[in-house]
Amino acid sequence: MSRLRSLLAASTIAFTLGFAMPTWAQWIVFDPNNYLQNVLTAARELEQVNNQITSLQNEALMLINQAKNLANLPYSSLQQLQSSIQRTQQLLAQAQRIAYDVQQIDRAFTTSYGPASGNQSSQALFTNAQSRWQNSVAGLQDALRVQAGVVGNLDTNRVQTAALVTSSQGASGALQATQAGNQILALQAQQLADLTATVAAQGRAQSLEGAQRVAAQDQGREQLRRFLTPGQSYQPQDVRMFHQ
Repeated sequence: MSRLRSLLAASTIAFTLGFAMPTWAQWIVFDPNNYLQNVLTAARELEQVNNQITSLQNEALMLINQAKNLANLPYSSLQQLQSSIQRTQQLLAQAQRIAYDVQQIDRAFTTSYGPASGNQSSQALFTNAQSRWQNSVAGLQDALRVQAGVVGNLDTNRVQTAALVTSSQGASGALQATQAGNQILALQAQQLADLTATVAAQGRAQSLEGAQRVAAQDQGREQLRRFLTPGQSYQPQDVRMFHQ
């Protein structure tokens, strides 16, 4: 009986070893903690890659924006503005007779515009009066010529203003917007220069006209004094008019 039990026990062990051991050899050990750690590591690496891609995209966009900001404005009105200013300057430089020169003005006001004195001949008084009249006419003509030149610049200014405003609105970067703004300021400076030239020319004409009236009044008093002076009778003489 005990021998039978021994045989049954040995058979059971053999059966168990014969079928169970190959099954144990094929098992794969699964560690949840290790798997979770690997997933988290992979997720972090993927996030780092995405961050690097985003950073590269931002850097590329920044370089594109910098290139736009450094791009020059394709339109320039400098040559047209300089031409307008030069035309106005040429008109001012062509001033007739008493021009915009301090020394020349001082000489004129000590001669033809100077006070009439008793030692001046009648011919000298007449010559000074004629010179003053010619100066006034020349001043008025010069003022009209400057005004005509300024009016001629208005059409150029209109075209340049429209072009600069369009360029400013379509600027792709800060540099282009700044350059367009600077050119608009230059256009305003040119218009201010034209206005200054017009005022100067008109003021010159008015000053010459006023100086002529004052000198004529002074000369009239001298001629009246001579006429009323006892012992000096009136002597008729030939007189040339201004247009002769």
